Amino acid sequence: MARFIAQRLMAAVVTIWIATVAVTLLVHVVPGDPVRIMYGSFQTTPEELDEIRVRLGLDQPVWKQYLLYLGRLAHGDLGRSIVGDQPVLDVLMSRFPATLALTVASLFIAIVVGMTLGFFAAYKRGTWIDVGAMIVAIVGVSMPHFWLGLLLLFLFSLTLQWLPVAGGGWASLILPAMTLGLANAAVLARMTRSAMIDIFDQDFVRTARAKGLPKALVLYRHALRSGLVPIVAMLGLLFAYLMGGAIVVENVFAWNGVGRLAIEAVFARDYPLIQGFILFFATVVALASVVVDIAYGFLDPRIRYS
Repeated sequence: MARFIAQRLMAAVVTIWIATVAVTLLVHVVPGDPVRIMYGSFQTTPEELDEIRVRLGLDQPVWKQYLLYLGRLAHGDLGRSIVGDQPVLDVLMSRFPATLALTVASLFIAIVVGMTLGFFAAYKRGTWIDVGAMIVAIVGVSMPHFWLGLLLLFLFSLTLQWLPVAGGGWASLILPAMTLGLANAAVLARMTRSAMIDIFDQDFVRTARAKGLPKALVLYRHALRSGLVPIVAMLGLLFAYLMGGAIVVENVFAWNGVGRLAIEAVFARDYPLIQGFILFFATVVALASVVVDIAYGFLDPRIRYS
């Protein structure tokens, strides 16, 4: 098991390293002078622009800029934002709890709704329950996040006036979490249905039923646990997808998370903050994938020794 965990951690390290290369090259991929782009809205003289270029290390070769960037990262320094002149890491950490709360709440909704629909669709295969659940799943997959969010806003905030349109409290978390969670529950429902149908047709399930075991016990102890293995593997991808989807949903509902911060940084041409967001996002997703892989290994011991 230790070797399995070490392999997954090494894969996460490689992913983060690739992200460091990407954020270093980001400034040079954009056409034009990055310093003029970043500070174009400020009243700066050519001499001040040269001083900024030296301070940011942009006068050095790309390979040296990368080494200097790695040196700063080793000390937990992601640079300073242009807007506000604050440490990038502090800005990201101040917004990350809101994004994490939205992602976790959305993942909970996706798991509860998606797995429930998928399980009953598989159990009632070929009936109207199965057909209805899959129609709902297809609609959910086809609907963009921002459109579903606007529909929920119109229904629950403007028409029924049950929930606030925007804000930072727990009541304001419900609609964005429903938007992300319900959209991704459709994907999880389809996968759960496929996995459970395969399990229901296995010989060990038929044997358990032939022994006279209660149906609920067969479904819970034998079928559901075996069917969780591919679903848990999907949760890692789903978490990453939710983190990415939060960028759109946070702007629809004015939720002050990292995703909304990234959009603000793009409009402000705040490259240090954009670089920090990309690296921070890649690190969180890579570590979440490691956790899911370890849980996957515990559920299916064959994975640890493959």
